[in-house]
Amino acid sequence: MPQNVLSTDNPAQDAPAPAPRPRKVPRIVVLGGGSVGLYVARRLRKKLGKREAAIVVVDPRPYMTYAPFLPEAGAGSIDARDVVAPHRIALKGIDVLQGKVTNIAHGDKKVTISPEEGMDYEVSYDHLVVGLGSVSRTLPIPGLAENAIGFKNVEEAIAVRNHVLNRMDVASSTWDADLRERMLTFTFVGGGFAGIEALAEIEDMARYATRNYPTIEESDLRFVMIEGAGRILPEVSEPMGEWALEEMKKRGIEFHLNTFLSSCEDGHVVTSTGVEFDTETIVWTAGVKANPVIKDSSDLPSDKMGRVTVLPTLQVARTNEDGTEGEVVPDAWAAGDCAAVPDLLNPGSFCPPNAQHAIREATQLADNLIAQLKGESLVEYKHKNIGVVASLGLYKGVAELFGFVKLKGPLAWLAHRSYHVMAMPTGNRKFRILIGWIGQFLMGREIVSLGSLHDPRDEFRKASVPPKQQGEKVEQKAEASAAKAEHGG
Repeated sequence: MPQNVLSTDNPAQDAPAPAPRPRKVPRIVVLGGGSVGLYVARRLRKKLGKREAAIVVVDPRPYMTYAPFLPEAGAGSIDARDVVAPHRIALKGIDVLQGKVTNIAHGDKKVTISPEEGMDYEVSYDHLVVGLGSVSRTLPIPGLAENAIGFKNVEEAIAVRNHVLNRMDVASSTWDADLRERMLTFTFVGGGFAGIEALAEIEDMARYATRNYPTIEESDLRFVMIEGAGRILPEVSEPMGEWALEEMKKRGIEFHLNTFLSSCEDGHVVTSTGVEFDTETIVWTAGVKANPVIKDSSDLPSDKMGRVTVLPTLQVARTNEDGTEGEVVPDAWAAGDCAAVPDLLNPGSFCPPNAQHAIREATQLADNLIAQLKGESLVEYKHKNIGVVASLGLYKGVAELFGFVKLKGPLAWLAHRSYHVMAMPTGNRKFRILIGWIGQFLMGREIVSLGSLHDPRDEFRKASVPPKQQGEKVEQKAEASAAKAEHGG
C-alpha cells in the first residue's frame, strides 16, 4: 500500500472530493524512473527514513533502461533483461506508480498521471523532482514515421536486432537479386554517439552471422550512415573522430557526411545530395529532445529547447530577459536530459545529456533536497568530465580519458565495458552482465531472430477460422485423440 493517500480527487464521482487529510511527512514525487529518477529516489530513501519523507516515483515503464548498453543489447552481447533495472527491485521502500505524466501543475502542487488502463488521476506533493528524460527528435520527412525505427529504448534495440537477422534469413532464400539487395541494405541516420555505436555493434553482429548463411557473403551486406554534419562522434576530438571514421570505412561501412535524409517513402531513400537506394531497414538516431510534456503541459519555466531551466544547485528557476538567473521556483528540482543544467566548468554552456552527468546530477540533487529539508546550505553541481568512451563493435572502440589519455581498439573497448558495468545500478545486474560476457567469450554470439516476439498472436490469427454469420448455429463436439483412435478406444 502507498505510504499516504496519493490522490485527493475521485474521477469516478461528480461530487466534490473531500478535503485532503494532512500528511504526517512531506511527499516527494519524482517524475521519471530513468537515470535521474532512480538515483535520486534511491539516495533520498537511503538518507531519509519513512518517517521523514514519503517518496513516489512515476514512470510509464516498470524499469530503468541503462542507455549506454543498448547497442550491445541490440547486438546480442548483453541479454535485453540485463540492461534494465526493475523499479520494484531497485526502489525498495519507495512507492512506484506506472503511468505517463500528462500535466504538471506546480502552482497547485499536483501532477496528472495517465495509467495504461483506467482513468487519469492526480497526485499531490510537497516537493517535485523532474527527471523525465528525452524522446527521439524527429523531422517531417516523407516516409519516416511509416518506415523508420528509433534506438532509444530496449524494445527498439531488440526489434532492430531481430529485424536485421530476419532480413538475412529471408534474403538467404530469395533469388530475386533486387529484392535481396534491398533486404541486405541497412541504413542508419545520425552520426552521434548513439548512432555510431548502434551502427557499429549491429554491423559487427551481422557480419559475424554471415558464417551461418552459405548463400550470404559479408560483401553482400550494405551498411549506410547518413549524417548532416561534416564529421562523426562530435563528443570526441576531431582526430579521434577521424580515426573512428576511417576504421569503420575499412569494414565496408558507407558514410554520407554533410548529407540529410530527404525522403524514405516505401523504403526508397533519397538524400539531400542526390543519393538514392532502396532499403528495408532505417534506424533513426538523429538526436533527442526534452520530454514534450514540460513545454506543452507544465507551468514550470523552460527554455527554447523545451528543457526545464535550473540553477547550478538544480533548483528550478525562471530566467530573466537577459538570460541571467532569476527567481527560484520553490520546491521544484530538475536534472538530466530534460533540464538545462549550467556547466560551471565551461561558462555559457550546459552539461551534456549523457549518463555520466545524469547520475552525478541526481546525487547532488538528492543531497541538496535533503539539505533544504534540514535547513542547511545547498551545493552547486560541478563535475569535470572524466572522458568519453565508445564501443565500435566487439573488441573495437575509441576513448578519451582525463583530457589526455587516448585509447583505440581493444583497450578503448575494455575501458567502455569497465566503466559502464560499474555504473550499472544493482549488483544483480552487474553480475548478470559479467556472466553474459564470459559466456559469449567462451561460446560465441547467439545469433537467432525472434521476430515473432513482436506479434506473438500472428500465427494464431492466421489459423483461426472466420466466425459464423449471425443466427447461424455453432456446433462444437469433442474429438478423440489420435492415440486413442489408433487403439480403437
